[in-house]
Amino acid sequence: MDKLHKYKLETEIVFSENKDQYNASSVPIYQTATFKQTSSSDMGEYDYTRSGNPTRTQLERHLAKIMKADRVLAVASGMSAMDVIARLLKPGDEVIAGDDLYGGTNRLLTYLATNSGIIVHHVDTTQTSKVVEKLSPKTTLVLLESPTNPLIKICDIPTITKLVKESNPAAIVAVDNTMLSPVGQNPLDFGVDIVYESATKFLSGHHDLMAGVIAVNDKALGSRLFFTVNATGCGLAPFDCWLLLRGIKTLALRYERAQSNAQKIAEYLEGRGFKTRYPGLKSHPQYDLHWSMARGAGAVLSFETGDVEISERIVEGAQLWGISVSFGCVNSLISMPCKMSHASIDPKVRAERALPEDLIRLCVGIEDPEDLIEDLRMSLVQAGALKVDA
Repeated sequence: MDKLHKYKLETEIVFSENKDQYNASSVPIYQTATFKQTSSSDMGEYDYTRSGNPTRTQLERHLAKIMKADRVLAVASGMSAMDVIARLLKPGDEVIAGDDLYGGTNRLLTYLATNSGIIVHHVDTTQTSKVVEKLSPKTTLVLLESPTNPLIKICDIPTITKLVKESNPAAIVAVDNTMLSPVGQNPLDFGVDIVYESATKFLSGHHDLMAGVIAVNDKALGSRLFFTVNATGCGLAPFDCWLLLRGIKTLALRYERAQSNAQKIAEYLEGRGFKTRYPGLKSHPQYDLHWSMARGAGAVLSFETGDVEISERIVEGAQLWGISVSFGCVNSLISMPCKMSHASIDPKVRAERALPEDLIRLCVGIEDPEDLIEDLRMSLVQAGALKVDA
């Protein structure tokens, strides 16, 4: 077969060319901090694992292939990835970000605005005009999520990117694609500068490691980001690289099953009168926009009960649904964002951003969907949110 032949994504996710000297089927772990050199002046390809390691190289090359990137950097966590990106900023620079962000991202931006002289504008990115209003010559970074977490809002990534570049060609557009993974969406195709993900989620899939990935197509930008990774020492450790490589092999299967389950659960909740947020539902206000960019709706949804105490009883009454932050795992999780993943956001700010305190987030896994729905139904009934026969 011609080496230039392009396989389908599901095949590329599994197929990994390995240059191991012994032709190992599984990429070896180079569990070493240092590498011996052939001379005092020739450092070779690897000298110190902080700067590079063969296992990390294999992971980054494999991710670059499935993320359609020229270069990918693997770091210690999703927030490490965000921190590396944020170090492109200097005092006086302006950032435009969504008003519905992962709590950790919001926390880091708040710190930068408070301590580093960075100006941060939070806007509703579903309204492209709101982004345009804040664009200026000082705009250095535009930070997007789509779908957002946990309100599942969709923004027009291609249009926003185009308008940002027309206004300020030097501005960097970065997209957090954790909610969909490369299986569901490839934002680099839309002309964005940086795509990053918490690999703790879908890419790993088992919540047995923490990792983050940063993908770019611009070589100069990639070099700037690598400088920070190398200088701060946040590159992903060899064993975690190996675990992540193993997890990625089942990404397509896990994602498709979890997404199928999420669709059924979203339809169940909406059918029983709950305000349900999921881009797989035609009732979603940005349904058409989402499907113009994405290949799937993902496996995260949220719904409202209208009562914080009822929501608490639902979350605590579930048996199959583990009470936990994070998502993208093989097992299903349930949480109340305002008390957990987004608790670091001030209650007043949450209210200003219309983040309902009673909101329940479901992170759907790969279990049998009927079991998941029945367990959720029983919890809803016991909490008083649903009649016994519903």
